[in-house]
Amino acid sequence: MIRYEGDFMSENEIWNKLYKRACEVQNYRVISPFIEGGQVGAAILTKKGNIYTGVCLDAASTLGICAERNAIFNMITNGDSQIEKIVCVMSNGEVGTPCGACRELIMQLDKDSKDVQILIDKDNYKSVTMQELMPNWWGTSRFINN
Repeated sequence: MIRYEGDFMSENEIWNKLYKRACEVQNYRVISPFIEGGQVGAAILTKKGNIYTGVCLDAASTLGICAERNAIFNMITNGDSQIEKIVCVMSNGEVGTPCGACRELIMQLDKDSKDVQILIDKDNYKSVTMQELMPNWWGTSRFINN
């Protein structure tokens, strides 16, 4: 059981809640002739039991941002920093894994980020850990030596 907003939920219920929250923020739209966004939605569950969401923004200047990093920045803005689970929902409704830049940021957040779970199969509730996605991450020794 996992604590969320004071209640305890099963792991599958949490995955469903995260998937639903990621879908709720998805809203594809053209923001300007240079920027479009909302194709991908992400939801993060923190170790404190909070959920933060974000959407992607694609910009002509390549200064866009992924939904996962947007959600992470939302989490940090609100004083949280340790991620438990992540769900990334693509424009077709399927789940996916974070890109390389997002993976790198996740790993740098906390010494336990290797244990962050990412949903990869929403129908069977299959997940992978960041350790599985980045088995030989370059920064591990910095956490060990601090």
